[in-house]
Amino acid sequence: MAYLDNIAVFVRVVELGNLSAAGRDMRISPAVASNRIKELEKHLGVRLFNRTTRQLMPTEHGTVFYSGAKQVLEAITEAEAAVSALSGQPRGTIRVTAPLGLGRRLVASGIPDFHDKYPDIEVRLRLSDHNVDIMKEGIDVAFRLGIIEDSSLRMRGIMECERVLVAAPKYLEARGEPIEPQELIGKKHDCLMLRYSGAREYVWTLQTPAGPQKFEVHGPYDTDDGDVLTGWALSGRGIINKPRFEVEPFIRDQRLKVILSSTPPTPVQFAAVYPHKKLQDPKVRLLLDFMAERCQRLIKDLLAGK
Repeated sequence: MAYLDNIAVFVRVVELGNLSAAGRDMRISPAVASNRIKELEKHLGVRLFNRTTRQLMPTEHGTVFYSGAKQVLEAITEAEAAVSALSGQPRGTIRVTAPLGLGRRLVASGIPDFHDKYPDIEVRLRLSDHNVDIMKEGIDVAFRLGIIEDSSLRMRGIMECERVLVAAPKYLEARGEPIEPQELIGKKHDCLMLRYSGAREYVWTLQTPAGPQKFEVHGPYDTDDGDVLTGWALSGRGIINKPRFEVEPFIRDQRLKVILSSTPPTPVQFAAVYPHKKLQDPKVRLLLDFMAERCQRLIKDLLAGK
């Protein structure tokens, strides 16, 4: 098992680029991770990484070994999943990611309940509004809002979510409430956007009488955290485009007001995505079933004001 542990550390270092990140991911210290890489290099008789101050880059030997090592670990995971399916006792670790706001509201609170139901399954949850590379970072399940374009992934739709444009009453009093979507263009209004490396939402697509239409909106600042956007809107700093369930409590208590309700944003798909092979893993299927039912129920409760 020690040799397999060393291989697993090596694979995560390649995928994450440094010892610290790999150590955090595997719940070991950077020193332990470093020792395991050294043991592996000693066993193989070659250097696996070129070391720089910021990143470890695989050598030619390391690149070749990574390809085979990855296949070995995947084969072991598939074999364990097959045994779990036969025994009816799924066990192991699931790596899950979700956007910050959605993750806090819907996913995170369900992890302890899932573990209570399936105590032999560990869940490692990562919340980020960045576009996480599922394959590179070894993610088993990613909960996402938006279009899924990666053909190497499978998708399980959970719910189509209504979107709304909202702003604080004091912003609308100061800047005026837009009546037509065209009023959002230019510098007439501050439209606050979610932006990060790889983000595609640099325009707002609204449902108009002529069909979906894209509007290139602008604002004085943006962020990679959806909850920060909501906070700015609540403080009267601009207009935001959000799934209704995320801002419904603020609409209900009149801290935010829906605008352009006759030309709302196009709905957004809430879905779980995962690598093709993962659906064969019973613990992944159990998590998908559990979270799909739970998230649908919670979203309906949020929209109903419960």
